[in-house]
Amino acid sequence: MCGIIGYIGERPACEIIVKGLKRLEYRGYDSVGIVTMDEDGLHIRKGAGRIDELVERLKFLEMPGKKGIGQTRWATHGVPNDINAHPHTDCTGRIALVHNGIIENYESLREELRKKGHRFKSDTDTEVIAHLIEEELKGTEDFETALRKALLRLKGSFALGVVYTGEPDRLYFVRNESPMVLGIGSGENFAASDVPAFLEYTNRVVFLDDGEYAVITRDSWIVKDLKTGRIVEKSVQTIDWSLEMAEKSGYPHFMLKEIYEQPKAIKDAIHGNAGIITEIAREVAKYEKIYFVAMGTSYHATLVGKYLFQRLVKRVPVVEEASEFRYEFEDLIDENTLIIAITQSGETADTLAAMKLAKKKGAKVLAIVNVVGSMATRIADLTLYTHAGPEIGVAATKTYTTQLVVLTLLAIELARILHSEDEESLNQLEQELMETPEIVSKVLELNEAIEELAKTLKESRDVFYIGRGIGVPTALEGALKLKEISYIHAEGLSAGELKHGPLALLEEGVPVIAVAPPGKTLDKLMGNIEEAKARGARIIAVSSSEELKRVADTVIAIPPVHELLSPIPYVVPLQLMAYHLAVLRGNDPDKPRNLAKSVTVE
Repeated sequence: MCGIIGYIGERPACEIIVKGLKRLEYRGYDSVGIVTMDEDGLHIRKGAGRIDELVERLKFLEMPGKKGIGQTRWATHGVPNDINAHPHTDCTGRIALVHNGIIENYESLREELRKKGHRFKSDTDTEVIAHLIEEELKGTEDFETALRKALLRLKGSFALGVVYTGEPDRLYFVRNESPMVLGIGSGENFAASDVPAFLEYTNRVVFLDDGEYAVITRDSWIVKDLKTGRIVEKSVQTIDWSLEMAEKSGYPHFMLKEIYEQPKAIKDAIHGNAGIITEIAREVAKYEKIYFVAMGTSYHATLVGKYLFQRLVKRVPVVEEASEFRYEFEDLIDENTLIIAITQSGETADTLAAMKLAKKKGAKVLAIVNVVGSMATRIADLTLYTHAGPEIGVAATKTYTTQLVVLTLLAIELARILHSEDEESLNQLEQELMETPEIVSKVLELNEAIEELAKTLKESRDVFYIGRGIGVPTALEGALKLKEISYIHAEGLSAGELKHGPLALLEEGVPVIAVAPPGKTLDKLMGNIEEAKARGARIIAVSSSEELKRVADTVIAIPPVHELLSPIPYVVPLQLMAYHLAVLRGNDPDKPRNLAKSVTVE
């Protein structure tokens, strides 16, 4: 999730931009770049690395000019290196821009522009935009018109900062499904991905909406509609956040912010894999001997993957914790084996060890990863990215749901290739997957009700999460979230296991949270709920079925969704429940005791 800042005024732009980029470090990044402009034209310095290191190495603070744009890049297309760092320019060197987002149709645009003589230096989707604007300028002398025409050809998400030597007193900023906000000063103006970048200088802001762009000068600003070019009336708002609050966009904790980012993260995961999923699925289709390996939350994602593969692909993968895999399966792996390794950071020690063992034995390795250029991507033969953006909170939220999205996309495409499911059913499932961001948004509207429910659970000693079928991984994930940040003992299990031991632990008032999507096992789950209720358990059900109202004390009502997609929205209320219980019990949900975001030792 890149960070952008732009400045135009009377101060040295480089100083404002470096300070602003430091304020955006929390968004995560792997490279940094700045472009400033003066009477001599554009001055660009960029490279892979941390801001402080690059300030020294590239002398950012010595760049001339009183206007400019900077970016911290979180790689999505092209590995993190000096060439792929932003800003990117056109062939003439007169246009420079930075970009946050994913351009879905960049490959076809790149090929079209190559045929017209454009020369590309990087592997990024971003560079295509600069050349596309250059091409449109050949048909008009008006830069703003050329910019609009070029951007209307893009498919995907983008926030842009653009500078053009032909208009030395203007900067352009664009928003389409990636954030952009203006900072309104006196004799100076700002734009950024987030308010903290410029909050030291002004607390007067204008939030751009999707499909809008802004033109700012030292003394003026204007917002227009990208499709029509017409002026959009916008009000200036005054922000009363502290800098710490602003970094979290007003949320009290990063975890809550990241829970609320899930609708966009899910969209990015879908769009970001649209161009590659078929190619990867064709490779996966060659293997019948498939192992999923992962740890923690990512392991729960592999369990969902197992159900998806069984139901859609009609292949039964083996799922194993990476820490155990290399000791138990070493003699079973060969060149006919596919390993699907899932790791958010791409640096999880046990998962990397399992991948290395698989490679040593001649197996093909597919990594599903969030961080571009991480070790997992360098070990793997194939990689799919979750495009969740950086996740600051230790407890995984949006990185989990985006893993589920990628696994679902892969299973659907595999089923198409193998003809293991009829095309109409697959198309319907795919269409419903496209609608999950809206469903998750509706689930997030339950936040206040879930907070009130959490207040009644604050003193609980034990909580049980139960599910059947594809609901079991969600029960496991809900229990993990509660354990790791609220410090309440929680156990997730298949509801069918209740009578084989855990039922002995149930007594009057013990909370049992049932993950109950409508589907082939709901009737069986209802029977298990009745067993728990008969022992005095307090039943909290997560479901879209009216049936649950008959047996549950409380129902968290989820919008209807296909059973195979249910793990995505059904985990969200469990994330919120864990978050609120952590806060109510005086814990910091972003930094749980004894835990680290990425487990890089075995």
